[in-house]
Order: sequence, then structure tokens, then C-alpha cells
Amino acid sequence: MLYMVPDIIRYSFKALTERRLRAVLTIVGIAIGPLALVMITSVVQGHTHYVQQQLLALGQNTIVLFSTSKYTLKEDDLDFIKRMSEVDMAGPFYLTQAYVSTPEKKLQVYVYAIDMDLLFKVIGGLKVKEGDVPSPSEITCALIGYYVSQSESTGTKYYDVGDAVPIVLTKVESGGKVKISRTSVRVKGILAEYGGAMILSPDKAIFLPPDSGNKILHMRTWSGIIIILKSPTYVSAVVNKLRDTYGDNIDIISFKGIAQIVGSVSGAMNFITFATSLSAFAVAVAGTAATMITSVIERTREIGVLKALGFTDGQVMAMILAEALLMSLIGAAIGISLGIAGAHLLASGGFVIKGATANIVIRAPPMITPELILRTLGITIMVGILGGVFPAQRAAKIPPAVALRYE
Repeated sequence: MLYMVPDIIRYSFKALTERRLRAVLTIVGIAIGPLALVMITSVVQGHTHYVQQQLLALGQNTIVLFSTSKYTLKEDDLDFIKRMSEVDMAGPFYLTQAYVSTPEKKLQVYVYAIDMDLLFKVIGGLKVKEGDVPSPSEITCALIGYYVSQSESTGTKYYDVGDAVPIVLTKVESGGKVKISRTSVRVKGILAEYGGAMILSPDKAIFLPPDSGNKILHMRTWSGIIIILKSPTYVSAVVNKLRDTYGDNIDIISFKGIAQIVGSVSGAMNFITFATSLSAFAVAVAGTAATMITSVIERTREIGVLKALGFTDGQVMAMILAEALLMSLIGAAIGISLGIAGAHLLASGGFVIKGATANIVIRAPPMITPELILRTLGITIMVGILGGVFPAQRAAKIPPAVALRYE
């Protein structure tokens, strides 16, 4: 049987070229499944991987507590947290939204008043490009983000080390009234480009020493407390302990926990994508079967001649299955190629998360993995087998005498 494989392939290819339009339409139907599966799955996996890496870069062993309208974090809470055996380091921070005037536009930034040692420990890979880090006593000096110092689009320099940066602070007071105040800080250092994190983007932020929160930003209470644990394995236990202590009076964020949730959501989305793609594959199976059955009916006399010449039922089945498999392989090649191209095109636009004050745009390359390609190829080959097996069996059962009399 193996010595006939080249002849069977040549015969199958010749049969498809003789019915070119029907074969092309069937191949197009087959290609839709792998196209959708590769394009959507790779984009979802790419964005999921990006988000998880960004979150974990902020510290797998980091927990952030935020004050709420129900409860304001203070010194007693910080002392309680520092006494926990799992805690390596903890400190308060102030956070507010502000605007910085530039020659091109009014730039929205976030201003943090935080211990600098804590900052560099929370955000891995953060580096100073120019100047130095402000000391705790330099309350009017700031460490500014890369895109606060220069234009993100043109590279035009806005502020250099030693320059004064005017800041317009906005604060929403009770009753929804917005209070606007102005201050200025001197640039002590400029951070290297970080690349933008999802929740905290150092490139568009201004960092001040802790005492600046009260004296420069005029904030009377802490925005929250950052906790760094001795090991990521303590995260769940400490989060549970904090929830038992504070209930829902404060907001607790664990970057590791968020990354795990993102992974779970991604798994569900991948399942939905796979299930949706299966419907396209099911249609392809039906289309392939219809094409092959029509082909078998049209070639009844031809099959009868072959069987009269000595072709066995198995050889006839192999010929029909080879045609279906050839169409599925061509469909897989076209669908996977278009899926890869479509995935890069879809990912180039980015994924926008709309917020109350700003939009976060996530741009991540699609994850085209060998596992995804092999799985898609395997499913598409199954389309050819399932679509061709019934017509092949029907062709093998045609008696030669009946086939030769068929008109």
C-alpha cells in the first residue's frame, strides 16, 4: 500500500484541479476555522501574558491598602502591619491626580509622595536616567517620569534636571466640587523609560518624598499603605488576615492575586474562543463531506473502472480520503497564515481600558506558539478525515458491475 502513496497524492491533486471551483470553495470553508482559532487565541494570550507580566513586575510579594470613605489608614494601622512576621517593609503613600503644562499640551500625571527605597523595591527594574533620587528632607524636589520630561510622540525635551515643574492639582471634595490648586517642584532626577505598567505607569508620574504629601500636596490623610512581604507565598495568608481585621472598610490589592484572576479570565476566554471556532470546523466537516459525496457520485463509473482493474476497497477509500485530507491541509496552511497576519493586525490597534480619569491602552504582540499551530493543524486534519470517511466508505462499497452501468 505504501508504494502507492505518491500515485494516490497525484491522483487526488488531479481530481481537485478538475473540479477547481468546488475545491476552492471547500478549502475556503475549511480555512475559516484555523483562521479564527489562531487569530483570536493568539491575541487573547498575548494580552493576557502582557498584563500578567506587568502586574508581577510590580511585585509578586506586594500588597497595597487604600483608604476609603469608611476608614482612613493612619499610624496605628502602619504599626500593626509592621508587627506582622511576614512583612519585610511597609510605608504610607499619598496619591493625587495632576496636570503639567508642556509646550505641546496639558499632560495628565499622577503625583506620589512615597519613600523612595520603598518605591524602587515595589517597581522592579526602575532606574534613574539623569540626576539623583531626592532625599527625605528635599520635600520640594521630585523624581519625574520619562514622558514627563519629554514628549512621547516627538521626543521634544520639556524639563531637565534643576528645572521647576508647575503642577496643577485637582481634588474632588464632598458634594462633587472640584478644588484646583497650584504648586511647583524642582526636578532632582529623571527616570529611564519603563515601558508603562497597567496600574502604575512610572513614565507619566511624579514622585516626591513622603513628607511632601502633607506639606506640598496639602493632603491631610494617607492615600494608602504599601506592604512588601518576605516571600510571595505569604500573600494569600496576609490578605486573609487583613480582610479579617478590616473587613470591607478598606480596599486591598494584591498584584499576584490580580495576575491569577487575569489568568483565570484568559482561560475562560480561550475556552469560549475554542468552542466558537469548533462551530466553524463543524461547518467545514459538513462542507467537505458534501463536496466529497458529490465527487463520488460524479465519478461512479470511474471508481467502477478502477475496481474492475483490480483496485481494492481499501485503495479506493485511501484515494477519496486523500482528496479530503489534501483540501484540509491546504485550508490549514491558508487559514493559519491568514490567522497569523490577522492577529498582528488586530493586536496593532491595542486594547483600550476606559477609566474615569484616563484610558489605559494595552499593546501586546500576539502569542503565536508551536502548541497553538500544532493544535490548529491537528483539528483541521480531523476535519478532512471526518468529512471524507463517509464518502470514502460509500465509494468503496460500489460494486464494479453496477458502477460500470452507471450513467
